[in-house]
Amino acid sequence: MNVTHPRPRTTRTAALAAALAAVLLAGTACSSKAESGGGSDAADGVKAGPGVSEKHIKLGALTDLTGPYATLGKSIVQAQQMWADETNAAGGICGRQVEIVVKDHGYDVQKAVTAYADISPDVVALPQVIGSPVVAALLDDIERDGMLTFPQAWAASLLGKDAVQVLGTTYDIDMIAAVDFLTRTKKIAKGDTIGHVYFEGDYGANALEGSEWAAEQAGMKVVGQKIKATDTDLTAQVSALSNAGVKAVLISAGPAQTASLAGVAAARGLRVPIVSSAPGYSPQLMKTPAAPALEAMVHVVSAAPAVSSDLPGVKKMVASYTKKYPGEPVDSGVLSGYNAAQLIGADLKKACEGGSLTREAVVKAHRSQKNADTGLGTPQNFTFVTEPASRSTYVLKPAAKAVGGLVGVEDAHEAPGVDAYLAARG
Repeated sequence: MNVTHPRPRTTRTAALAAALAAVLLAGTACSSKAESGGGSDAADGVKAGPGVSEKHIKLGALTDLTGPYATLGKSIVQAQQMWADETNAAGGICGRQVEIVVKDHGYDVQKAVTAYADISPDVVALPQVIGSPVVAALLDDIERDGMLTFPQAWAASLLGKDAVQVLGTTYDIDMIAAVDFLTRTKKIAKGDTIGHVYFEGDYGANALEGSEWAAEQAGMKVVGQKIKATDTDLTAQVSALSNAGVKAVLISAGPAQTASLAGVAAARGLRVPIVSSAPGYSPQLMKTPAAPALEAMVHVVSAAPAVSSDLPGVKKMVASYTKKYPGEPVDSGVLSGYNAAQLIGADLKKACEGGSLTREAVVKAHRSQKNADTGLGTPQNFTFVTEPASRSTYVLKPAAKAVGGLVGVEDAHEAPGVDAYLAARG
């Protein structure tokens, strides 16, 4: 909320009243930008701001529990709550207990804007905001408030904001890796046509940038099919791609769209390789009629490993999650959410060591991390605001019997051409 200062008055009483009001307002959460740079000292000498008291640290989550990414949202929320419970059991952070305030926006931008206005005065950081269009709508407010935010969205348009951190790779880099994988494994060749089914908005547009750039470098062309989040029957798109003679299909959408694409393509005889972005897959798909087609035709490119990985950190996380939430699927959202929470925790601890838990101090602590490694994938560099935190991508494959419904095919590596692409993009 913006604070409007009163006009100067002529009487001493009015002047004193105005000054007192200004002091009182400075101590509230109405002007979070002012507080992020200041704040008051707690009894332990640590400077505090919004979301921080002498006993608690409040974090916020703007998630999707009722929209197209409801499964992902639930997994992230539960994983981050597990981290908070573990952290609190170990004494908390900076002598304070961690609390996560969750708001469901259902992938509706207007609901998300309202939820942000409601939650922002009372939290120090946001370890979860689902949806590229949601984050795009909130960028100005987040920057104004100086609140460290980890989007569960990976559009390159979200780079360049000091307080907003895209974790891992961006959608365009993932699609460059997808084209590289298809080329290296000789599933496509020079002169071929690649289909790309993608959501409208920043998610799909950024992914298409990557696929078109990589295809041009490899002497191929891309035929795009733009869809909406509400489009769950891709029969028309499959027909169009089949008529175009595509030799492979990329998809940058949600799990329902990936299942439809694979199922319809298999039924229509378009048995070509399909590569999905990580948000386009969930293990629940392996319980649908599309499961055989997914196992036979689909690969997934991701900045994170499969939850079936042998990495010690991943195995420990999976064991803890299945114990805390028995019967719940352990999917990529669990890994993504837990990783983000651990990184926020490290930032808060570093800020505390510096004597301040203001928003400004937390952002500064985060941006000083050059080799952040939670043991859940590849290390990340957060010091370059305009660049992705990582350039390395895993290649995974659906597997019904694996934990999380995915197994690793290729370990994380940087696809050839990524550096050149980023340099050209500026």
